[in-house]
Formats: sequence, C-alpha cells, structure tokens
Amino acid sequence: MKWMILLLAVSLTVVPTALASAQASGPETDLSKAVGPTETNHNQPGSAIAAAAPPAAHGESSSHDAAAADQEHGHPNLGEGLPLWSCIPFAGMLLSIALFPLLAPDFWHHHFGKVSAFWAATLSIPFLLAFRGLALYEILHIILVDYIPFIILLWSLYTVSGGILLRGSLRGTPLVNAVMLLIGALLASWMGTTGAAMLMIRPFLRANAYRKNRTFMVVFFIFLVANVGGSLTPLGDPPLFLGFLHGVSFFWTFKLLPHMLTVVGLLLVTYFILDLVAFRKEKASAPDDGVKEPLKLDGVHNFIFLAGIVGSVLMSGVVDWGHFQIYGIHMAYQDVARDGLLVAMGILSLVTTSIKLREDNDFTWFPILEVAYLFIGIFITMIPCLLILKAGLKGELAFLIQGVNRPAHYFWVTGALSSFLDNAPTYLTFFNTALGSFFAGASEAQAVPLLMTDKAIYLEAISAGAVFFGACSYIGNAPNFMVRSIAEEAGTPMPSFFGYILRYSLVFLIPCFVIVTLIFF
Repeated sequence: MKWMILLLAVSLTVVPTALASAQASGPETDLSKAVGPTETNHNQPGSAIAAAAPPAAHGESSSHDAAAADQEHGHPNLGEGLPLWSCIPFAGMLLSIALFPLLAPDFWHHHFGKVSAFWAATLSIPFLLAFRGLALYEILHIILVDYIPFIILLWSLYTVSGGILLRGSLRGTPLVNAVMLLIGALLASWMGTTGAAMLMIRPFLRANAYRKNRTFMVVFFIFLVANVGGSLTPLGDPPLFLGFLHGVSFFWTFKLLPHMLTVVGLLLVTYFILDLVAFRKEKASAPDDGVKEPLKLDGVHNFIFLAGIVGSVLMSGVVDWGHFQIYGIHMAYQDVARDGLLVAMGILSLVTTSIKLREDNDFTWFPILEVAYLFIGIFITMIPCLLILKAGLKGELAFLIQGVNRPAHYFWVTGALSSFLDNAPTYLTFFNTALGSFFAGASEAQAVPLLMTDKAIYLEAISAGAVFFGACSYIGNAPNFMVRSIAEEAGTPMPSFFGYILRYSLVFLIPCFVIVTLIFF
C-alpha cells in the first residue's frame, strides 16, 4: 500500500499545478457558473459536436432528458482545456485490472475495491483542487446521472435472472452449445445484453461443467450474447437506445440485421469448429447417470420482473415528466421512477424466490459487487477522456475526429473508442459529428431523418461500431465483466485482460470486423 500512498501524494502536488495551467485559458470555476442558466442554441451551425449529451451508463438505460436539460444551460466544456495525460488515472485503472490478477492475485482478490478507490481519488482530488466547481459538477453528474442508474439496472437484472433456474439433463455438446449461443444472441436485442447474458450464462456453464476446456466457450458467449446480439433494437445496447432518444426510429436498427447476421454467423461457425475439435480431442462424452431429467424452468415468475425491467427502461425514454436539480445536476422524474421500479423488481424477485432455488443456481453477490467497486473507479477516472472526446474539434482528440469522414472510419474509430470507453457518449460524439458534417445548420429534428435515409450507411457504421466492438475487452460492456466473474466462480479459468484481447479479440473479432467493413462499409 505504500506505493499507492506515494503515488497519490505525487498526484496531489504535481497534477493540480499542471491542470491549473491548462485552466488558465479555460472556463470559470465558479459552481454557479457551471450550473447557471445561460441559454444556447445547439441547432446552430457548428454546435453538433459540442451538443453531445453527457455519457450514459454501460447498462441498458440512458438519462437523455437530464442530459438534454444540461445541454440547454451552456455548461463550459472542460475538455477543451484538458491535456491527454489527464487520462493517466484511467490508464492506471485499466492496467490495475489487467496486471494485478496476474502479478498479485491474492492482493487483488481482497483489495480490488481499494485499488479502484485509489485511482478514483488520484483523479478526483487534483481535479477538484484545479477546477473546483466545474470538477465537482462533472463528478456529481457521472455519479448521479450515470453510475447510480447503471448499477441499479445491473443489480436488478442480476438479481432477477438469478432467480430463474433451468433444470434437466442438458449436456454441452458442440451443437447444443451453438444453439444456446444463438438463442442468447437473439434474446439480447429484446431484453438487453446484460439481461440475456445473466439469464443464459449459468445454464450454459452447468451444461458444460463436464468439459475440460471451457474458457473459449465463455469468451464466445461474451462475444455473441453480451455484445453482438444486442444490435437489432434500442433495447439491446445503450448507444442504440440513445439514438432512439435522439430521433432514430425504433425499428431503424433492423438495418443492422445483415451486419449482425454476418458477425454472428462467422463467430458461430468458428465456435462450432473450435468446440468440435476440442470435444473430439477431449474424447468427451456426456455423462450418463441413467436418469434423463426433462428440461424444466423453475422460478418462471421472474420473467414477469424481467419484463418489468425492460418496460421501465423503455418508459424512461418515451415519457417526459419534467426535471429537478440536485446540486445543479438536472435529474428527470421519469428516470427516478425507472430506478425505483428497477429496485422494486429486484426486491420482489428476492422475496418471491426461494433461497434454495438461488443456491441451486449457484447465485452469489460477488460478481455484482466486483462490478460495482471496479466501475465506480472506471467511471470517475474516465471523466477527462469523455470530456476531451465531447470537446470534439476543440479538444486534444481533434485530429482523430477531423480525420473521420468515411463510413469505414466511423465504424473503426467509434468501435475502437467503444472498446475501452463508455460506448454511449462515443456513439453520441460521432452521431453528432455526422450531423454536423452533412447537415450543418439543420435542427436535430430535420437532420436525423435525413441521416437515417440519405446517409444511412454512416449511421449504420456508427451504430455497429459502438455495439460490436464492446466485445473487444472486458470493460467494453458491463456484462463482459459479470460473465467473467460468474465463470470464474464456477471454476472456469478465464484469460487475463490482455490475454483476452491478444488471444481472442484480435484473433477472432477483428477479422470479422474487417469482413463487415469490406462488405458493408
């Protein structure tokens, strides 16, 4: 712990001075100015990029109404003055997730929450010292508007899905596994990638408990169920839901069906071949205890609560009950109602589902606790990265955004950033970049229908990139982490952070995305 204290002390002396120098030409630090009522018109030329909404969570929800309210109040964008090295705490957080489980597994297992808190403090304390009110606004905003709804949604989905148990003699042969992956991928577009992943992962693991090599199975599960499968509807993945809130019609995303079928088809065929080879190499055979138990679902009443979760998320995006403020943060009443309903669904599931059923389902609280502890650090340290990205052509990543002008560029740049950053604000940034590039001066109501028709290929590239590339790393999408944690609890060894990227993402995903680029973009 001494090195952590030393690093924090250095950050508290050096970083504020450096940030203050960046602030000299930047915005005011008065909190009243950070939340003041200065009006702006985001439909004027050149405002498309700057009007990108604050980030939404990695979960299946968004806080569009609150974000829109914030946009209407002309908050100064700190990202215009922040240097790229202000993202160092975020890099430190990622490296901790990547290296500690390899170099110090016992320390990580017992202290990962403290490591997350350390990196959050390394960013937030100097940030507050340098920018005071504006920094406080950004930190409170990401906690109240993004993190809390995010973790509430994940908790409710995790709790409810943990009350559904598939019993019976289901054996994980290559064919059965491929069918389960396909079912999970199809479900993901209608109940969200998190919901589908949490519903399917435990039966998938139990079906393959007798198999020796299960690691690649779980990785492909993450690819297909926790990510690519959620690309057909706004309910599937947060960036698509955010697009829906900005005027993209609900069923427009079905234009991604050929892209999704291409990736799902390639991955399923690849998986089936790998599983078939592994099955024969293991000389595996499904265990036969002489009892053929028919497949049966227990806890089916929890599907009512799952439907309630999906309905609550959809409700928050289609109604407008007004806003209120907490410390200058605009909050939407419908979002608060949604979060309350999500908590209620989880509690009802706990009350109405027997403890014995959850025990039989190998249900524990550790995976959701791990996500809660790690993602608070990720969300807070990610603030400078998101602010710089949000600054568009006025930020340190202007060279990147300025170089994006072809559909393939939109696909790969949106995707690459979505692999490590929140895919929702990344989607919004390039969504607004496209609007500003093609329909400068037009209102969003005028431009979005044109983007869906005349320039549909660009919106397809942005949408596919934001969803597909979430599979490239453990932090690309929240269910990735949860699936990994559940698999490890069940005794399935999982690759390290870099091992996942080098051995699986680069080998299997990137070639698929190259093919998608050649065919569609």
